[in-house]
Amino acid sequence: PSFPIHVHKYMCSASNCSASLILGLGERINLIYFHPPVFQIYCEIYKLNVFTFFLTSYRWRFSFYLYVFTYGVRFLKKTPWLWNTKHCWYNYPYQPLTTDLYYYYIVELSFYWSLMFSQFTDIKRKDFGIMFLHHIVSIFLITFSYVNNMARVGTLVLCLHDSADALLEAAKMANYAKFQKMCDLLFVMFAMVFIITRLGIFPIWVLNTTLFESWEIVGPYPSWWVFNLLLLLIQGLNCFWSYLIVKIACKAVSKGKVSKDDRSDIESSSDEEDSEPPGKNLHSATTTNGTSGTNGYLLTGPCSMDD
Repeated sequence: PSFPIHVHKYMCSASNCSASLILGLGERINLIYFHPPVFQIYCEIYKLNVFTFFLTSYRWRFSFYLYVFTYGVRFLKKTPWLWNTKHCWYNYPYQPLTTDLYYYYIVELSFYWSLMFSQFTDIKRKDFGIMFLHHIVSIFLITFSYVNNMARVGTLVLCLHDSADALLEAAKMANYAKFQKMCDLLFVMFAMVFIITRLGIFPIWVLNTTLFESWEIVGPYPSWWVFNLLLLLIQGLNCFWSYLIVKIACKAVSKGKVSKDDRSDIESSSDEEDSEPPGKNLHSATTTNGTSGTNGYLLTGPCSMDD
């Protein structure tokens, strides 16, 4: 007989997947031809496949974020608008589009498209809506700034928002490799860089030039309102994610480690697995997202591998 998927996911993700638990669950769902030792092997293979999938996914994203951030820094340090943001608006909109700037934009835009489409093939999580909104706004912002030749200030936005992402993916890899101390250290570094760049540098440096310097140099124009509205929406999302980071940090202080994230990679809740005895309320523990059934931006999953 076919094996119920919610039972399968619970048993393969539970930390105490013992023979007695497997046999007990097998009897409860009336699996007459159920063979515990064979299914234990299947569970281990499933866990290995999940580990390999997530580690490979994070390794790819880590490589991309590290490369694109390095490229952005190397490109921007040769530009005058990095050192004086008023150069973003001098001679606007008649600013030349260089090859390096063009490739930077195309690579970033392509990656954001891939993130948006991958949401529909990945496990659906609790924050699907807000991540989808983030991707839509990012894609529209990149496209809009390119079409309106606001690419100079756009490169500042892109590079600034890429600065913390490599640390995030590295922390996720340490999470799934069970390197607790490394995971905690990378999370602290990520949290510091994220909050400093997105709640400090971004509004003081980038929003200041788009809201005030552009108005002073270029004057009001129709696309100014749309562009700044999108940037303010991005800043609102930054504030939301910063709140989640602080929430995780508070939990880490109380528990002595980054033990759980509000944005886990799997649908089952680690808290539910820890608090409920095996075999109790099986369906509700595995078919609902719980508090950790989210997708996304922060450290994905607990560093202690509770998920």
